[in-house]
Amino acid sequence: MDIVIDISPLENFFRLPAGEMFWVFFVNVGWLILAFVFLHGVRELYLFYIRNKWAETHKSVLLAIDIPKGNEQTPKAVENMFTYLSGAHGSINFFEKWFEGKFQKSFSYEIVSLEGYTQFLIWSPAEYRNLVESSVYSQYPDAEISEVDDYTKLLPSSLPDEEYDIWGTEFVQKADWFLPIKTYPEFESKVGPLESQFKDPMASLMDLCASLREGEQLWIQHIVIPIGFDWVKTAEEAIDAILGRKKKAKEGLFYKFLVWLGDVSEGIYAIWSEVEGGSQEEKQKTMVELTPQEAKRADSIQIKSSKLSFEAKIRVVYVSKRDVMNRAKVASGLVGYMKQFAALDLNNLKPDISMTFTKAQYFFQTRRLEAKKKNIFSAYVGRSDGQGRNPGIYNIEELATLWHFPVEASVKAAMIQKAPGRKADAPSSLPLEQPVVEPLPDIFRNIETAPDLNKNLEPEVASPPDNLPFV
Repeated sequence: MDIVIDISPLENFFRLPAGEMFWVFFVNVGWLILAFVFLHGVRELYLFYIRNKWAETHKSVLLAIDIPKGNEQTPKAVENMFTYLSGAHGSINFFEKWFEGKFQKSFSYEIVSLEGYTQFLIWSPAEYRNLVESSVYSQYPDAEISEVDDYTKLLPSSLPDEEYDIWGTEFVQKADWFLPIKTYPEFESKVGPLESQFKDPMASLMDLCASLREGEQLWIQHIVIPIGFDWVKTAEEAIDAILGRKKKAKEGLFYKFLVWLGDVSEGIYAIWSEVEGGSQEEKQKTMVELTPQEAKRADSIQIKSSKLSFEAKIRVVYVSKRDVMNRAKVASGLVGYMKQFAALDLNNLKPDISMTFTKAQYFFQTRRLEAKKKNIFSAYVGRSDGQGRNPGIYNIEELATLWHFPVEASVKAAMIQKAPGRKADAPSSLPLEQPVVEPLPDIFRNIETAPDLNKNLEPEVASPPDNLPFV
């Protein structure tokens, strides 16, 4: 019995004029696509609405972190801080997500230079303040932590304007996230005195921050989102792909049937191949058989996936008065700083030219550029983890490399806010004298107390402005 397939309706469809063909397709199939897009948009708007409602019931704090002078702690201490921070991760069930709007809260680890004066800050949900402070004090017992006003509020709420202009971008991973960037252990050298063997990559950034003049501000933000361990499976699959291992099928009757069907077909193919005079069986690679690049990638993925990780994104905003703006200095300096972490055979960080970089070409350049500047400014001020590019995944070693307190043996920047050092009671046998107040500029002012501090700085260092919020 012959089976006849009538394709005349399809032939008639393709003979129709283009306009009529479109409407026939839309009436029969196309509306389903449009309906799917519409429903997806409604879903996202609903989530956005209920999440904003839930977020309005919570407060956040901005903490200025001052470490003692003479810091010799390597980024390993900050790596331990991020390990402790992972305790903020919590599971969210279906009801909490879709009816309450609950979501995993994020943190922002920031480095800010206001007219040359540099401060390290942590923005945190208020309920996690103790967690953040404990993570710092556990590694830096003599650090000083103060709640401060938000420095972004010193500027107009919407920029750019007639007085200020903006340059900004997000830095993204060039390759797949499971490939690591160059991290701080690779900046250690065994040459020279022990205290100077770590060549801190933060030195170039601190020099750039110190070079800013009156009217210039540089903001660097690392949005950090605690996550679970589902990402480890993707890393394992990447290693399996390098080694030529077969991907494991998910459990279930349908998948088991597919596996059985695949085994039957492979058996038939193997018998046919032997009849033809050869075997086509794929062989799994061993580590010895890998090329040097494949072996390095497999090892690096395994090392990265062995440590706790976070979703994270890096956002940079340079705000300056138009008459003193030096976009080339800041942009090239930041790109050069980020290139220090490039492992060209693994991963590196690059500016997000396609979406968030404040540059527009071809059509409607002025309008598009203005919109990009406003978007990245509002995303920074709101510490948004949703605006811009999707976050990548960085382990605690990578995060500690990108954000850590400078090691003073390598970094000699003059205008970094620091705690005055360990406080101890003097022996009772010593005569009492008026205590000497550590010279700190009063631009870094606590929101709770505002002591009069000695403003004397080194002669060659310009005095910072007197309208900034930190202690």
